[in-house]
Amino acid sequence: MVRRERWVVVSTLALLQIFVVLAGSYLIAHDADRTPAPVASPKPNPIPLVTAGPVLAAAGDGALPAKGTLTTRLTAAMGDPALGGSVAGIVLDVATGSTVFDGRSGTPITPASTTKVVTALTVLASVGPDARLATRVVRGTAPGSIVLVGGGDPTLAGPGTSAAERRDAYPRPATLDLLAFRTAKALKAAGVTSAGLSYDASLFGGPRTAPGWKPTYIPEGSVAPVSALMIDEGRAANGARVPDPARTAADAFAALLRKNGVKVGGDVGPGRAGAGAQELARVESGPVYALVERMLTHSDNDLAEALARQAAVKEGKPHTFEGVAATVRGVLTRLGVAEGVEVHDGSGLSTRNRITPGGLARILAMAASPAHPGLHSLISGLPIAGFTGTLHNRYGRSGSAAGAGLVRAKTGTLNGVNTLAGIAYTSEGRLLTFAFMADQVADPTRAIAALDRMATIVSQS
Repeated sequence: MVRRERWVVVSTLALLQIFVVLAGSYLIAHDADRTPAPVASPKPNPIPLVTAGPVLAAAGDGALPAKGTLTTRLTAAMGDPALGGSVAGIVLDVATGSTVFDGRSGTPITPASTTKVVTALTVLASVGPDARLATRVVRGTAPGSIVLVGGGDPTLAGPGTSAAERRDAYPRPATLDLLAFRTAKALKAAGVTSAGLSYDASLFGGPRTAPGWKPTYIPEGSVAPVSALMIDEGRAANGARVPDPARTAADAFAALLRKNGVKVGGDVGPGRAGAGAQELARVESGPVYALVERMLTHSDNDLAEALARQAAVKEGKPHTFEGVAATVRGVLTRLGVAEGVEVHDGSGLSTRNRITPGGLARILAMAASPAHPGLHSLISGLPIAGFTGTLHNRYGRSGSAAGAGLVRAKTGTLNGVNTLAGIAYTSEGRLLTFAFMADQVADPTRAIAALDRMATIVSQS
């Protein structure tokens, strides 16, 4: 009798399990957007799941690492011959601002793209995280004329960008197609079916290349000539950059207007929008905080230059490379983190830039502080070791693999220059910032491996 009752119980449980599986399969197949309530597992997971903590958990909860041990390990790592004869570094505690490791941290080094950390702080503190960049069309001064006005958004997508590329981009870009559609709709509503078109890229002025830029940067595709009006960051089909981004964008816009039933007469040339000109249509970029994240994650040179100019506009400085340099000095001085920072562009392509490791680490510490929530996208935009952006294919080597997923840092690379600046939690949960920089590198592959090992040491301290 007991055996029969046990068999009934077993059979019942088996039928219940079959029912649950079938019901779950039905939900998955017929209602993919519904999320079923979590069901407790009958057995504990035998494999412990280890995850990194939040990007910006409350700093300072854990104990500081042993200073002597960390100094010994990092000093030895900095002595790697692959880093050359000009190398410096620092590790700071975010909670207190105290120095945990100092390896010639006041030495000015060519920063390469770690300059973008400075640009990010400047634009977030000046323009603000929620601002958007607008590309507009306004009525011209001549009858029947319109002006395409660049607002300094290099992410504006042209007609050559596929729908999938636009959908997958972060942040979702504004499109020239939509601007043309809205413009044509407004013109037709006013009874206008043909118009003369000019373009205004005067928001950014001065030379279109920075002091210290190499003449190969544009033809090789590293950056476009800086312009307040461009589509697809001035990229040409062959991977190079177009020589006149504003004219290229305007020609594409004219073609789109024709496609939308508006005739564009005469030559499309440069012009100026009149003060207070009536706006016909506009499109806007994603918010600045998302643009900053994109710039840092992918080391986007064009976006860095545009964001630096936006800060100059906001601060009332000339909208030029000289104005950018003055803007950075002014904003960083206001924030109290100007020491050790000298820049001549926003992207870090300039070989004239000089930043100390201490300067970078202090900027990162300010951005990571709970006292400055408007700066946090500087931290969330940093590439994650082994996973995202310019660090996605790093931290797989012996000596740095343990840092994968734990180190978040901005990379920097020029001929003879390799730098790395970012954040890491220690094994005790203490949030630290670091900057390791070398600008007399002979073998970049080995130098990068050395920098990754140093960041891993910080994350394991």
